[in-house]
Amino acid sequence: MLNVILETCAGTLTQGLIYAILSYGIFITYKILDFPDLTVDGSFPLGAAVTAVLLTRGVNAWLTLPVAMLIGAAAGLCTGLIHVRARVRDLLAGIITMTALYSINLQIAGSNLTVERAVDTIYTSAPVMAVLGGVPLLYRKLLVSLVLVVLIGLVLEWYFSTKNGLLLRAVGDNDTLVTTLAVDKGRMKILGLVIANALVALSGCIVCQEGRSFSATMGTGQMVFGLAAVIIGTTLFRRVSFVRGTAAVVIGSILYKLCIQIAILLGLPGNMLKFITAALFLVILITGNLTGRKGGADGAGAA
Repeated sequence: MLNVILETCAGTLTQGLIYAILSYGIFITYKILDFPDLTVDGSFPLGAAVTAVLLTRGVNAWLTLPVAMLIGAAAGLCTGLIHVRARVRDLLAGIITMTALYSINLQIAGSNLTVERAVDTIYTSAPVMAVLGGVPLLYRKLLVSLVLVVLIGLVLEWYFSTKNGLLLRAVGDNDTLVTTLAVDKGRMKILGLVIANALVALSGCIVCQEGRSFSATMGTGQMVFGLAAVIIGTTLFRRVSFVRGTAAVVIGSILYKLCIQIAILLGLPGNMLKFITAALFLVILITGNLTGRKGGADGAGAA
């Protein structure tokens, strides 16, 4: 019984960590740029499709990570150019790219593609096996995912502290300030979308390697998941100064996956998972709004 609980917890943590990388991307578009980027539902499976094809053709598993990021960045670039240069509304720009990516993903990998067990992934690659070869696969996945998420989070926090990163944050907070600094705010938006979708595609790449499969429909609902994770994390730790944005996003992702896992353990059918996801998201949004109003009222009372 204890082993079952430990394995369930390890699996849930692994899933939460992998999807936290997707949530990093949505954190950039939603919290920093204030951009409703639906490209996510297309760039996530794009990363998985490219990865599945590369793995089946014998490409080193670690090399698929930067390739997926480059492809995802290209998707973000397309959305950015459509929005900034063609002056299409942000929501519509994302929908256009997402719709196009669905067909592109089908062309790359078909509707479904499975990676054979004999093919090495990042979890069974030689470098990882040299260090963690004695660790069971389930816990090896957890450790490798944790290292990747921490490294990416540290890089993002460093980037946000640079001049370029501060300008990126200013685009969402005060784009007039960016303009007064003689910086092209449109170019900064494009940069943010490029980084965000690179991270989303990277998450799709790792999900593909963890599950050894690609499905053309695996991107459905990923925008909702990422938003929920971001809102959970940022709402819970709004007043905790030592928890940075990226750390809050990771915790939010894990908690959201945990809620879904609990729903499964309670016996809810698999075909109801999307409904559960939508219901959880609605509850999170309402809770976040109520917390925000309470905080505003407290601030007004203190004043």
